[in-house]
Amino acid sequence: MLARPSRRSVTAILLGTLLCGGLLGTPPATAAAASAAGAASPTVTVPPAGGHGFPFLAAAEDLGSFGYTESEYFISGTATSYAKSGLWTSDGRWNVRASATAPYKSRLLVRRPVDPAKFNGTVVVEWLNVSGQLDLSPDYWFERDELLRQGYAWVGVSAQAVGVNGGLGEIKGLKGWDPARYGSLVHPGDAFAYDIFSQAGQALRTPDGPDPLGGLPVRTLLADGESQSAGFMTTYANAVQPVSGVYDGFMVHSNSAIAAPISGVLADTLRMPNPSRIRTDLPVPTFVVLTETDVPGAAIARQPDTDGVVHWELAGTAHGDQWAYDAGEATVRKSAGEAAPSADCAAGSAPFNDGPGHWAMNAALRHLADWARGGARPPSGQPLSTVLRDPATGLATGGVRLPDVTVPTRTLTGARDTTGSGVFCGLYGARDPWNGDTDAWDRHNDGDPSDPNFPPTPEPVLSRLYPTHTDYVDKVRTAARTSVDAGYLLPEDAAAIVAAAQDSGIGG
Repeated sequence: MLARPSRRSVTAILLGTLLCGGLLGTPPATAAAASAAGAASPTVTVPPAGGHGFPFLAAAEDLGSFGYTESEYFISGTATSYAKSGLWTSDGRWNVRASATAPYKSRLLVRRPVDPAKFNGTVVVEWLNVSGQLDLSPDYWFERDELLRQGYAWVGVSAQAVGVNGGLGEIKGLKGWDPARYGSLVHPGDAFAYDIFSQAGQALRTPDGPDPLGGLPVRTLLADGESQSAGFMTTYANAVQPVSGVYDGFMVHSNSAIAAPISGVLADTLRMPNPSRIRTDLPVPTFVVLTETDVPGAAIARQPDTDGVVHWELAGTAHGDQWAYDAGEATVRKSAGEAAPSADCAAGSAPFNDGPGHWAMNAALRHLADWARGGARPPSGQPLSTVLRDPATGLATGGVRLPDVTVPTRTLTGARDTTGSGVFCGLYGARDPWNGDTDAWDRHNDGDPSDPNFPPTPEPVLSRLYPTHTDYVDKVRTAARTSVDAGYLLPEDAAAIVAAAQDSGIGG
């Protein structure tokens, strides 16, 4: 997400990003019953200090100012790989059989409240994303405010081989980055990543060795993955959760229509059901959140919401955006420096989308945590149009609509012109500040007469939309209240949005 990937890694990164013993196909059991039998308890150890003196992806921000501490642990044991059992179809009710075993040793990066009284009982376990050929934590950055203010513990898992062993990037995994710290790690390949992720959760519930959570009692364990990791999260929920029963809920953020292969072999994506929907018979909930960038590729996998599966499609958002970039840049550069992956956008291209993705993710996380503890199911979201845009504003129609799109001040899109740019650039969407001219509208429709927005019209003038500053603030306040009442926005975030409107010079 941040300095330039080598050109050799382009194909692997792009493909990765698009993933965005006996029969084990028994009906799903309760998490408590299945976890005892379905997931091994790995050995937990403390890593050596190493050459850098801090973990890879250590937070650059001062976690202590939030009452948090950060630590790292190794987990090791024997991992199982899985293979398909029976026919896999688009309904996601996938059975697996044990295929092979191999020794492994990987790591957990842990951020938790220092004061046990501030822990809310919920641990968010993120499958670290390796699309950039090294470990990244995009959902931590999207959900950061909610995590830290509400007392969650967060754990990043180096589940995939590239993060440990290295791939095509300049940094050859954890082992190459700091051999003194990580040289003892062993990853047998992504076929074993699913069970490694299960064992990571089990290590948090019943640690064999030092407790990664420092004695904090786990009430709810949520599995989380964004982009490529969301593809693995889809397969995990459908095929592995019924075996392991480790997790109490799933956040699937920005997956595509096809889930990751159970074999861990990228080419086997072609053997996966297309589309790959979320199974609806799990006893634990799954929350699927898609940005405007994701919907065109994922829409074929749409399914009705049920008591156990809910979807949101977010208008005016992008797969990666300005918020996530800013939240993660210092952390990634602290570890990776100039070797960090980058958006790599061409000079003079549109600025990144700075829309409401993080606000929606905060609300989704709180909903999921409550839902997993037996609370109410979150509200459903309307589908986002993959074609029609509002001709007056250039904004997408439909979907979950937060104040950034209901009281707009700029055009926010999930796509962008990537001419001359690198592979990540298109994931960051775009924003177009309104200046009252037609240039941006030309970019929206490329002068194509068949486009529903053709011919281009002058973009809105803010002083005409909002004759006074008070008028603008009142409209934002009303929109924020509406979003809170609908369940798509948290009250704390609504207050921040209104305060930002009050501090702006918009109107009049």
